[in-house]
Amino acid sequence: MNKQALVEMKGISKAFSGNQVLTNVDFDLLPGEIHALMGENGAGKSTMMKILTGIYERDTGTVFSKGQEVQFKDAKEAEKAGIAVIHQELNIIPYLTVTENMFLGKELTVGKTGILRMAEMKKKTEEYLSRLGIDIDPNIEARELSVGQQQMIEIARAIAADTDVLIMDEPTAALTDREIEALFKVMRGLQEQGVGIVYISHRMEEIFKMCDRISVLRDGEYIGTKVIKETNFEEIVKMMVGRDIGERYPERHVELGPERIRVDKLSHEKKFRDVSFSVHQGEILGVSGLMGAGRTEIMETIFGSRKKSSGEIWIDEKQVNIRNPYDAIQLGIGFITEDRKDEGLVLDLSVRENISLTNLKRISSQSVISKTKETELVSKMIEKLRVKTSGSEQSVKSLSGGNQQKVVIGKWLGIDPKILILDEPTRGVDVGAKKEIYQIMNELTERGVAIIMVSSDLPEILGMSDRILVVHEGKATAILDRQDANQEIIMQAATGGNSHEKSGS
Repeated sequence: MNKQALVEMKGISKAFSGNQVLTNVDFDLLPGEIHALMGENGAGKSTMMKILTGIYERDTGTVFSKGQEVQFKDAKEAEKAGIAVIHQELNIIPYLTVTENMFLGKELTVGKTGILRMAEMKKKTEEYLSRLGIDIDPNIEARELSVGQQQMIEIARAIAADTDVLIMDEPTAALTDREIEALFKVMRGLQEQGVGIVYISHRMEEIFKMCDRISVLRDGEYIGTKVIKETNFEEIVKMMVGRDIGERYPERHVELGPERIRVDKLSHEKKFRDVSFSVHQGEILGVSGLMGAGRTEIMETIFGSRKKSSGEIWIDEKQVNIRNPYDAIQLGIGFITEDRKDEGLVLDLSVRENISLTNLKRISSQSVISKTKETELVSKMIEKLRVKTSGSEQSVKSLSGGNQQKVVIGKWLGIDPKILILDEPTRGVDVGAKKEIYQIMNELTERGVAIIMVSSDLPEILGMSDRILVVHEGKATAILDRQDANQEIIMQAATGGNSHEKSGS
C-alpha cells in the first residue's frame, strides 16, 4: 500500500447474544478516497462503523487510525481523533434552532462564563451551510424544515469538525436532486483536501459515480474489494446477495380491473389543491415530484391523517367520508409511511407486537387475542417477507433498516388491503430486499389490490408504475402512461414545465 491508510480494520468479529454479526472482517480507507461499503440489510455495515467509532466493542480484531492501534471508548473520542459520522437516522432536536443544532455539545462561550457567543455561532452556521450551497435561516427551528433540509444540517455539522475520516450512512436518502449534487460537490472538495470518506448507500448509480473502491459484506463476512473502474453493477450485486437477481424490476403482467379509488379535486388548505386521479384494481400508480411538492400530504389526506378542505374520495364507485386513519383502515386502505421510525413502528415493541397492532380485529375473538391466530399471522409475515430476525420476540429497534421496513409492510399486509399506499417503500433498503418488495407488490396487484407508490427514485417510478402522477407545488401537473414516460418528461413536469396528460385521470 503506497499511502498510509487513514483507517485499517483487521479480523473484526462481533456477536450479540450469541448471534454472530461480523466474522473476521477486513477494511481500509486511504486519504482522499471515497470507499463504498455495501451489503444487504443486516450484512454488518453499520456494526463495522460502530466498532470503528467506539459505539460497540469488538470481540476480536484490530483497529488502526493513521498507523496507530486504537480502541475508542465512544463516538466523542473518535471524533476528537478526526473520525465523524453522518447517521442514516436524523439526530436533529426539532425545537432547537439550526444554529443550536449545529453547535449542540460544542457551544462557543465567553471564557468559562457559560454565556453563548450566538452571533459568532450564527455566522459560522451560515458559512458551513453555504459550503453545501444551502440557504437556510440559522434562526429557524429545525421542526420547520423538511427532512432533506434537516439532513443537510447533519452533513454540515459533520464537515464543520476537523475531520480526516467521514462516515456517511445513506446520506442522500432524503435529499432532492439539487441537494444531492450540492453534497457531491462538497465530497469532491473534501477528497481534494485528503479526507477519506466511507460511503454506505444502496444507490448503485451514486456509488459508480462517486466512489473509488467498493467493499462488500454478506451475512457478516468480508466478500471482497473492487476498484470501481474494474467492476460493474451485476458483479457487485452477485457479491452482495450470492446470486444473480436478474432484472432490477420484475415484469408486470397484470390485467387491470374496475376503478378501485378515485380522488376528485382534493384540496388541503395549505399543502395542495384540486388533485384528481384514479387507480384501478391491480394497478400501480407511481407518484413523482420534488421534495416538498405535496406528495406525502396528499396521501396523508386520503388516509385521514390530514383534514381535507374540499374534494371527494370514491372507493369502488361509492363516495366515502374518511375522517381519520381508523375510517381508512375500515375501508381497506393501508399506509406504509415514509418515516418508519417515528410513524411506522413502535420501536420498543417486538416484531410480533408491531405486526399484530393493525391486525387486532383479525386475531381476536370478543376482545381477547388468540395466541394461535397471532402466531400464525406473524410467522406467515416473517416467512413471506424474509425478515432476518432471531425470532418474533426480537425488539424491532434491533433490526436493520431494511428488515424494519419489511415489518412495516407485514403489519399492513395482514389487513388484506384493497388499496395500499407506499411512501418511499425502498428508501434505505438493499438491492436484494428491493427486488423482494417489488415482487410482493406484483403479487398484491395480481390479487386486485390497487397500489399508490410515492417515490423519489425515478428508475423505480419508471420500473414499477403502470401510470405516473407528477406533482409540482401542490398541483398535479401530469398523468402519464408508463410507455409515454421517461426521466426528462417527469422532471419537466415536476419542476413546473409543460403539463402532460395521457389516459385521463
